[in-house]
Amino acid sequence: MKIAIMGIGGVGGYYGGLLARRYAGEKNIEIVFIARGEHLKAIQANGLQVQSVTQGDFTARPDLASDYPAGCGVFDLVILCVKGYGLRESAKLLSPSIGEHTVVISVLNGVDNVAKLQSVLTRGRIWNGCVYIGSQLTGPGACQQTGGSCKMFFGNETKDEPDGKWVAAMLRKADIDAEYRSDIRNIAWEKYLFVSPLGNATTFRNTTIGGILKDEEGMKLMGSLIDELLALAAAHGVEFPADIKKATIEKARAFPYEAKTSYQRDFEQGNRTEIETFAGFIVNEARRLGLSADSHEKVYAALKAREG
Repeated sequence: MKIAIMGIGGVGGYYGGLLARRYAGEKNIEIVFIARGEHLKAIQANGLQVQSVTQGDFTARPDLASDYPAGCGVFDLVILCVKGYGLRESAKLLSPSIGEHTVVISVLNGVDNVAKLQSVLTRGRIWNGCVYIGSQLTGPGACQQTGGSCKMFFGNETKDEPDGKWVAAMLRKADIDAEYRSDIRNIAWEKYLFVSPLGNATTFRNTTIGGILKDEEGMKLMGSLIDELLALAAAHGVEFPADIKKATIEKARAFPYEAKTSYQRDFEQGNRTEIETFAGFIVNEARRLGLSADSHEKVYAALKAREG
């Protein structure tokens, strides 16, 4: 079995690192890291240095690290951990290595990743997924997991898959808290309902998660963003419990006052951002469906100008 992790950043580094650690030396399982640049060179030379508050510190050495997936043969399983803006490009690079039975699991933020992948990949079984983790790169060949439950959910959006539980079992053997779910679409939307309003509110108002929760105007904005996203979810046929808004805000209270979202840090550091995932998608979908999204329109316009 050949397993590829594409995007060895904070998320891919943690999950890929656990897979490489567990299955090192196993003849029937090959772990492949797809990375690039100085990060790839460091992994090839010294392995991936993983620091983790849940798993301890270790060095992960994949069977192969490459920036050319087409030269790696056909994969049995691919876990996509790239940023949203790199999804289609990554899918094109992967395409030659995707067979009819290859399982491709996206664990990116957002709720339209399966459709994006299906527009590029003509073969394979495309599953959705999401993770709850705080992790980031700390330098070439190194990543650090600092928080989160590290839980991974994945599944097929359209039908139950008999292989799903087998994949979950294989991941759990590597100390990955993975769960196959037939309701993965709702789970992905539930995470999106949390990360998108929180990321947009903190970034727009230039404050921390705790700062938003203590700020009357910040909470008013976040509440409005949640309401607009709930209306969009309903238009997509996604149903939530009656108390989902309150529960979503309570999740944020579990974070340290000074915590920031990765979306916000990308803006602060001048990196490329996932603005289209967190705001552009909602604005465009609301317009298409004739829904009101005034708060998202305001945030999107301001952050787009700041990004530019």
